[in-house]
Amino acid sequence: MVGVSHKKSAIKIGVLALQGAFERHQKVFQQLGVEAAQVRMPADLAKVDALVMPGGESTTMSQLLESSELFEPVSLRIKQGLPVFGTCAGMILLAKSIIDGRDDQLSFEAIDIDVQRNAYGRQIDSFEAEIKIDSLDSSFHAVFIRAPRIVSLGSGVTPLAYCGDDVVLARQENILVASFHPELANDVRLHELFLKGV
Repeated sequence: MVGVSHKKSAIKIGVLALQGAFERHQKVFQQLGVEAAQVRMPADLAKVDALVMPGGESTTMSQLLESSELFEPVSLRIKQGLPVFGTCAGMILLAKSIIDGRDDQLSFEAIDIDVQRNAYGRQIDSFEAEIKIDSLDSSFHAVFIRAPRIVSLGSGVTPLAYCGDDVVLARQENILVASFHPELANDVRLHELFLKGV
């Protein structure tokens, strides 16, 4: 495991902890020697230098962001340049457009992508694949669970990895998104890549 610099160890990563796979993300950052705290309310958000939006159920997370009064503070921090890493449902929440989203489903519209929820099928259709990620020297074991598909990318979005013809990892300015669950891969390199932008 490659360590992070002393400078990075002083930062604090927030992990949105309303629903979904937040504890696994927290453990990966702890493995890297970086403090990671659960974000459940606006006061928690104010104490972090970056934020991870984990996988889970995007419509439920959208509702919980509203009921916990976190949606507006997160939206403001994103506009101010907060580095954010959205995985699976987190990617859906950050997308400019959710093609098959519910009418009451909110999005931060933080990255210029259109996404389709559960595009690869239901839970039974979950799969794993070795993908090549730009800047990593060997393949990454990606776990896709009810994964969303990036249907289109704006000109300001940089694709970083593909699975077949589909972009499954992309970045735009302070936003990094993945269709898959990097926290389940037993590989810390994608979290390290995120930390480089913090």
